[in-house]
Amino acid sequence: MRIVKVKNYEQLSQMATDIIAGRIRQKQDLVLGLSAGSTPILTYQLLAQEHQQTGLDFSKTKTFNLDEYYGLSPTHSQSYRYFMEKHFFSKINLKKENIHFLNGLIKNPSKECQKYEQEIKKAGGVDLQILGIGHNGHIGFNEPGSSFNSKTRVVKLDRQTIITNSRNFKAAERIPQKALTIGIQTIMSAKEIILLAGKNKKRIISKVLKSEITSDIPATVLKKHPNCTIIVEMN
Repeated sequence: MRIVKVKNYEQLSQMATDIIAGRIRQKQDLVLGLSAGSTPILTYQLLAQEHQQTGLDFSKTKTFNLDEYYGLSPTHSQSYRYFMEKHFFSKINLKKENIHFLNGLIKNPSKECQKYEQEIKKAGGVDLQILGIGHNGHIGFNEPGSSFNSKTRVVKLDRQTIITNSRNFKAAERIPQKALTIGIQTIMSAKEIILLAGKNKKRIISKVLKSEITSDIPATVLKKHPNCTIIVEMN
């Protein structure tokens, strides 16, 4: 695991952008694992600028998003599909057929999760996985206690996660209690991982680095990955 400490959010985002853009230039049909959330927003904006200004080509890139709330439609303003369309997909030349997303409204979520695993394998596996981290150390929606052997599945969200995410929902809205998420084993099968952590995540990153590998802090498993970089904002 490589730790890169940066001075500010802009530097974090530019470094992530440079890595992702570089990988796409090296391999146009890159399989890219994506994460929603506030931390990668500027990275997605900068990648869109690279596309518009330098011609960075996403036409052969395939994407797989980490997770989606169970029970939300893709058009719901708080769904991760809506988030990705707003901040990234609509601004680049990524083909619709190359976008892969878990369906939060599916009637048979177990079948949906199995299908997602098959689609990842069919694509040749994820080349570069972008991660965020929760205050409780979750990666994707793999909450504390998640098995390191877990694959894509339905999960019950941790109370802390629900409280943290509640700020994004209107008072009258029911906050999702479950999500569909790629599992830890699936994340670890990516050839390269980059975890982005803003200054509000310094505490959990410190905990991850000081702790032994434990399912109580799921992100500690990344210490086992042969090619994982954590970019953390220190100011």
